[in-house]
Amino acid sequence: MKIKRVIIDTNVFVSGIFWSGPPYQILKAWSEKRLELIISLEILEEYNRVFEILGKKYPPINLTNFGELITQEAYFFEPVKLFEQISSDPDDDKFIACALAAQVDCIVSGDRDLLVVDGFNGVRVIAPGKFIKEYF
Repeated sequence: MKIKRVIIDTNVFVSGIFWSGPPYQILKAWSEKRLELIISLEILEEYNRVFEILGKKYPPINLTNFGELITQEAYFFEPVKLFEQISSDPDDDKFIACALAAQVDCIVSGDRDLLVVDGFNGVRVIAPGKFIKEYF
């Protein structure tokens, strides 16, 4: 099986850390090198910002390690420049811009604002459960 190149939305990443289910299975597949995590600096900054917030809210959990692991194990791409807002949530456009630059297999997200732009310029946006069913 060809290794899938994916962008994992922040909500899926965090869900995979805290709960079982499809997001956890996706992170496990990444840790087992069955998929490649594709990110940009902007995506890493969002991950780290959310990890910091959650780390303060749940002090027993050290999320700093996840940021370091991502930095070491993910593949970084310079996002393309988007000339218009694509998602109704402008914060989501960084995922689309990175997906276009890296020509990923898909963006895995549970975010409705991203899911509705599925197919934009060939970028597939898919929910975690559907991703697991289709790819694993």
